[in-house]
Amino acid sequence: MRQIARENRERILAAADRVFGTRGEAGSTEEVARLAGVGVATVFRHFPTKEALIEATLVRHFADLLDRARAAASAPDPSAALSALIHEMIERGASKLTLASMLGDPPPTVVAVASQAKAAVGTALQRAQAAGTVRPDVGVEELYLLIRGLAQTTAATPVSAAALDRAIDVILAGLCTK
Repeated sequence: MRQIARENRERILAAADRVFGTRGEAGSTEEVARLAGVGVATVFRHFPTKEALIEATLVRHFADLLDRARAAASAPDPSAALSALIHEMIERGASKLTLASMLGDPPPTVVAVASQAKAAVGTALQRAQAAGTVRPDVGVEELYLLIRGLAQTTAATPVSAAALDRAIDVILAGLCTK
């Protein structure tokens, strides 16, 4: 793929994340094209259907999460890295849930990368636990439940950034051993 085509594809995916992640079904490929700075034909050249665009956007979301989780798992300060990762997962979670709701059953491509990301988040959690800063009785399932709970809440009823930050701080305080 040519450099310009790769750049267009990335801009389209970023725009789709914003448009569909915030507006859901009310979003349109025309809005995506406008936000990405390309024509709608360019969008459909890369993604022949709206569903293909949403699927690729979710795969991109989870691939980014996988990269961040792997970085957190190898960071010098595993507790700070896990905290930053949790913050980002909750802040971006509403968008992800909105996108996922548009697809119904998740396609295999999404399931595969989401599973890899979850495993990497689990590794980051285990590193923080091994450092003695996170409760040892918390697993990745409990962590995902907490993250999903706040993400679903903010997807249904947007809250101020300050309120969301305080809620995340409460979760992080509950995870700490100190």
